[in-house]
Amino acid sequence: MSYAETILPEFDQEMASTRKVLERIPEDKLDWRAHPKSNTIGWNANHLADLPNWLVLTFTTSSLDIAPVGGEPYKFPKGTTRQAILDTFDRNVAAAREALKAVKDEEVGQMWTLLQAGQPIFTMPRAVVVRSFVLNHIIHHRAHLCVYLRLNDIPVPGIYGPSGDE
Repeated sequence: MSYAETILPEFDQEMASTRKVLERIPEDKLDWRAHPKSNTIGWNANHLADLPNWLVLTFTTSSLDIAPVGGEPYKFPKGTTRQAILDTFDRNVAAAREALKAVKDEEVGQMWTLLQAGQPIFTMPRAVVVRSFVLNHIIHHRAHLCVYLRLNDIPVPGIYGPSGDE
């Protein structure tokens, strides 16, 4: 079985669950935050929409500097409507799925580095980046949004079975 064949079912399941959560974000509360130190609903939703693109970057580059010295920083999306956020998410999921289907097994063990201002934040095999920095990271921020939905009395969708609202 190839790497793609082993990870695509999980990827598809997690992206479908994430989309269900994004479909419920309240447009009138994108600036809402649970605590002054917390990110807003809108920030979390945009981050979730962007993260599948990091899977593409993992397989198409050897590194990414999110704030290169003297260069343009990485541009994070700033959708201001639910539909704009969903459009970004759908576009990135489709591209990530294609990148997964196209990757060769010998490429997933190659190292990939995330940098900030030329300084490495981490270097890991691409397969580990996909699992930890992309999929687990998506699950982490999706959980934030689920809590934010609950705190705003918005029904939470089921993810690994029914939620308390289903």
